[in-house]
Amino acid sequence: MRLRLPEERPAEPPTGYKIAHPVLSHDGTRAGFTGVSLGAALPYGVLADASCVYGLRHRAPHRRCDCGFHCVHERAAAEALLCTAEHRTAALLEVSVLGAYIRFEQGFRYARQRVRVATVGPCACGAVAAALADAGWGRPGRRALAPSCAGCVHGRTTVSLASFARLAGDGLRVVAGSAGTPQPTGTDGLGVAELAAEAALLQARLDWFQTQLARFGEAGPDGGRQG
Repeated sequence: MRLRLPEERPAEPPTGYKIAHPVLSHDGTRAGFTGVSLGAALPYGVLADASCVYGLRHRAPHRRCDCGFHCVHERAAAEALLCTAEHRTAALLEVSVLGAYIRFEQGFRYARQRVRVATVGPCACGAVAAALADAGWGRPGRRALAPSCAGCVHGRTTVSLASFARLAGDGLRVVAGSAGTPQPTGTDGLGVAELAAEAALLQARLDWFQTQLARFGEAGPDGGRQG
């Protein structure tokens, strides 16, 4: 006799928490996420279906495989994963667990998900993030992004938090975590704090361009320094 797992039919999709790295397509038109463990090679969007990372043709999650999306029940458990060095620049995701799922003591393994909220941590300098900038690594066709303040952008490929939410679509909200209250930057409009962050980011880009122009001016039109 083969034992069957108990079935659940919740009225609302369960909520889970996980961490992932924000990514931007090479042409800058699409945004999404890539995982930090087994499925790291398969970037996904806000609304996505899981597939077997081993290339097997069964549906995820399969009882005899470890494929499928993974998340934990408690937000604090996901936040604890951000303490490791390799995960410091990852975002904390709040997801809706959709489709078939297998419940474990600490979380779910499941077939489909919707990312509702992505919380990004502070810039490497400790300031509240105003944007997501090129992290210096990526996947084929995807550029990984890391939280950055306006002063640390330094000419890197950058998108504001609101722009990332817009490119990702499907109602995603992106918030900047801080010591105080997180600041939402969704697609329904920008408040004073969001506009200030956008202005600071534009000013940082302008300052960088002005520095480059000044260097060209010092070199002179023939490549030599003016004196």
